[in-house]
Amino acid sequence: MDNDIAARRGERGLSQAQLAEALGVSRQTVISLEKGRFDPSLPLAFRLAALFEARIEEIFHPDE
Repeated sequence: MDNDIAARRGERGLSQAQLAEALGVSRQTVISLEKGRFDPSLPLAFRLAALFEARIEEIFHPDE
């Protein structure tokens, strides 16, 4: 699944480590999410949406 987590993180001036801490996950999880190697659980997707003040479908986009 494609996403714009890295762009949103950059807009907020957050490092991967800071985002990981805010979400309660490891930095490796953030890296995997940003690279599209890992699809988040629904609770994690909701935490991301709340943090970025966006809807889940605004952050994540199905692969073509």
